[in-house]
Amino acid sequence: MSTIAFIGLGIMGGPMARHLVEAGHRVIGFNRSSEPVERLAAAGGEGATSVADAVRDAEVTITVVPDSPDVESLALGEDGIYANARQGSIHIDMSSIRPDVAARLAEAGKAAGVRVMDAPVSGGETGAIEGTLSVMVGAEREDFDEVKPILETMGTTVVLVGPPGSGQTVKAANQLIVAGTIELVAEAIVFLRAYGVDTEAAVAVLAGGLAGSRILERKAANMLAGNFEPGFRIDLHHKDMGIVTAAARERDVAIPLGALTAQLVGAVRAQGDGKLDHSALLKGVERLSGRKPLGGG
Repeated sequence: MSTIAFIGLGIMGGPMARHLVEAGHRVIGFNRSSEPVERLAAAGGEGATSVADAVRDAEVTITVVPDSPDVESLALGEDGIYANARQGSIHIDMSSIRPDVAARLAEAGKAAGVRVMDAPVSGGETGAIEGTLSVMVGAEREDFDEVKPILETMGTTVVLVGPPGSGQTVKAANQLIVAGTIELVAEAIVFLRAYGVDTEAAVAVLAGGLAGSRILERKAANMLAGNFEPGFRIDLHHKDMGIVTAAARERDVAIPLGALTAQLVGAVRAQGDGKLDHSALLKGVERLSGRKPLGGG
């Protein structure tokens, strides 16, 4: 069993860290607020008072934080991971950040004697709780092989997709597909309601055909009920759509539908719904259609 520092114990990180504890690892948690650390300790983990304190004895450090600057601030500097982690240890960043930042962090870690990989996830809060996340890993093959059993504690699909930075590129593609699919599901629901169709029955039959998707399975029921309790916030998906549109532009890749979806995500956020689940794209379609959004607003 490994000693693992886990930094970022929020909606995703909290359950992921608890799976590692349940698997028998020694997990030392750190978070900006103390309550998640206390929950981890109650589940059998340990708490740290700083990043340096968390990583000092760890063979593996895992970070799950919102954005590129958050990871950089944790990794770099005198109080950061690379200045305080054990030589030869591994830093697995499971946040969703820019691919170029992930590649730069891998170089910075290498210079400090820390092996760095990016391993963003898909599956949302439900996947984190159930331990069924899809993990897309950018790493050197030998480093991946070493930590794959740890990653499989948190996810059922764990795949090496290329060198450092590649995981974040695949995650950007994932977020492009997810946002576009949610938008189309939202448009379909508003369309069905406009014709007075039994939407629950309609979703059930759509899910059994070619239109079926994980989005319909996991999001449609709450969308129909107007329940947008966050599993993955609009704010974070807005950030991710910025990543994929910028990355596509850098390589001269046309993503016309993705660019439009990014604008729709941004519009819902600008209307005050950034803290809601990304399925709240439904509210944007309802507003555009002149209909009162479910869930208020």
